[in-house]
Amino acid sequence: MHRRHLTAILAHFTTEGRLVSLQRNTEGHINDTFFSTFETQDAITRYTHQRINHFVFKNPPEVMANINLVTSHIQEKLALQYDDYSKRCLTIIPTRDGSLYYKDDDGNYWRTYRYIDGVKTIKTVQRPEEAYLLGQAVGTFQTQLADFDGSRLYPTIADFHNMRSRYELLDKAMKTNYQDRLSLVRDELEYLFDNQERGYVLTDGLQNGELPIRVTHNDTKISNVLFSEDGKEALCIIDLDTVMPGTILFDTGDMIRSATTTAVEDEKDLSLVHFDTALHNALLDGYFSNAPFLTERERALVVESGRNITQIMAVRFLTDYLNGDTYYHIEYESHNLIRTRNQIALMRDMDIKLF
Repeated sequence: MHRRHLTAILAHFTTEGRLVSLQRNTEGHINDTFFSTFETQDAITRYTHQRINHFVFKNPPEVMANINLVTSHIQEKLALQYDDYSKRCLTIIPTRDGSLYYKDDDGNYWRTYRYIDGVKTIKTVQRPEEAYLLGQAVGTFQTQLADFDGSRLYPTIADFHNMRSRYELLDKAMKTNYQDRLSLVRDELEYLFDNQERGYVLTDGLQNGELPIRVTHNDTKISNVLFSEDGKEALCIIDLDTVMPGTILFDTGDMIRSATTTAVEDEKDLSLVHFDTALHNALLDGYFSNAPFLTERERALVVESGRNITQIMAVRFLTDYLNGDTYYHIEYESHNLIRTRNQIALMRDMDIKLF
């Protein structure tokens, strides 16, 4: 994008001072992200600007409405604890006409956050100490929002963690057999359908009222947490695009799935895929230390939630494989099948070590 065009877009936001630098962030995979530096006579302020991917998020205004509700609620809590909480919650910078976003002439949606400086990120959990901090971060985020009515949020991606819906899509993919791959996945299908009824526990609990509707983040991996520079404190959970209504067990499950495996999710050598009990124990110690709001039923299902979200990812990967790899980016033909087998291997090891 031409700098002049981008500068004109940024002028619609209530940034302070004169623009002195602008750079693109090449690490993002969904939204286009840019960092800017503005200078006044007294201070230098940095901002994060993003063009929201409206092909992934079909309704960016609803995404921004959710983020605004959640961050405003958290900030009210933080204001009672800290004089300066700027590193502990994302801050939306509105447009000059008071909107949460700017829509350009090409139909693209833009947003601006105050850049959070003096923090660091961790890509993957390597040590129990990191797992403990991740658990604390997720527990803190959920506690801050425990008194927020999750049903006020828009469901920005319909049926995102609805296991019944995911199995319906898998069944449809099997019947269509678009790429004639069904014969290649008999063992994987047998395993997933053997576990089908068990997999409904969170979806059904949410639908029958056994589990309360709360705010869910839906991407609680450690790379979405900002840490203090010394790595001793988790400060802020970011990447709030998928914040929506659900059960908080979707988030404990994704936290467990992403933090306790010994291999990346597309590791071909399944002998390297293990469930790390030391990381799991540290993760839950940190989580439970900061999650006093849980109902008895929620608490009882936290461990199960890790297996459950691993299962839903296996179903999603296999569905995409049968559909011809239309959703997830692949680097080779069997990539989604490898991901499926990887998640199943993790589930099997969870069953050996946890249940």
